[in-house]
Amino acid sequence: MDHPKKVLVLGATGAMGQYLVPRLASMGYQVDAVALVDPKEPVPGVNFLKANVKEPGVLPRLLENRYDGIVDFMIYSSWELPGRLACFLDHTGHYIYLSSYRIYDNKEHPIRESSPRLIDASENIVLRNSDDYSIYKARGENILRSFPRKNWTIIRPAITYSLMRYQLVTLEAPNTVGRARAGKAAVVPEQAKNVQATMSWAGDVARMIAGLLFLDQARGETYTVSTSEHRTWGEIADYYKEICNLQSIWVDKEEYISILNPDPYSFGARWQLEYDRLFDRIIDNSKILAATGMTQAELMPLYDGLEHEISRCPADVEWPVNERMDSFLANRK
Repeated sequence: MDHPKKVLVLGATGAMGQYLVPRLASMGYQVDAVALVDPKEPVPGVNFLKANVKEPGVLPRLLENRYDGIVDFMIYSSWELPGRLACFLDHTGHYIYLSSYRIYDNKEHPIRESSPRLIDASENIVLRNSDDYSIYKARGENILRSFPRKNWTIIRPAITYSLMRYQLVTLEAPNTVGRARAGKAAVVPEQAKNVQATMSWAGDVARMIAGLLFLDQARGETYTVSTSEHRTWGEIADYYKEICNLQSIWVDKEEYISILNPDPYSFGARWQLEYDRLFDRIIDNSKILAATGMTQAELMPLYDGLEHEISRCPADVEWPVNERMDSFLANRK
């Protein structure tokens, strides 16, 4: 009698992990789910482990279990990547590496897996040599491709919304649903208003990832795991207005960036905006649909998905207060 395959999920309680873990268990896999926080509720067939895999000794002990597959939602800096990735490939039959659609430059529409990447094509030399998210994710891809073993799959999610993950341009839940619940407006950059954006429901993305795990044709391949539906940020702001009564105040991007981070020499907030959210993000998802047998018609429409996830948001959440945004709006009146 064959034993069920053992799967390790790292970063298991995040936006995608919270949907992926129960799906893998329902498929008959023996799942060890590792995260820094306890799950909201137990999942049958899942062994949850509260641990920090970056602490010395934690990962080696886990990998002694010789997992058949590993799905890795963790974030590693550039200097951590070579050793970590080599270790994973040596200790599992199939490793799924989380990259990002943010690695793509703005040079081809719709975006395909072969589209130019910022690390290769951007004219911003400082960005290309930085440790920005879009760059170190691409470095991880390069490192994986350099190894002789091809027991890996690279996945590139678009913006993925889920419980407690409600994005609007670069704003996250405290500054979207959190501000709506407090009766406050949110500041958003007017330069993004007519830019096309892609946001995928985490349940769909989890289904795509589960479909790639242990798939022979997926080894050594790259997939953009997302919907092909795209809406302007102005349309998405209207969705938030209809669903949770969030009022959006459109301002110049320089004012917006200064609210998010007043340090002019900290480029993270600027680069996320200028090298992603101000790019038209229209995705050709035909490769992932063909690999998994899914269809675009099966995927959650953005409005319905946001309405579903926002309705699940607990009423008693204590949101952090964005005092700079409050002050900006008060002085604007």
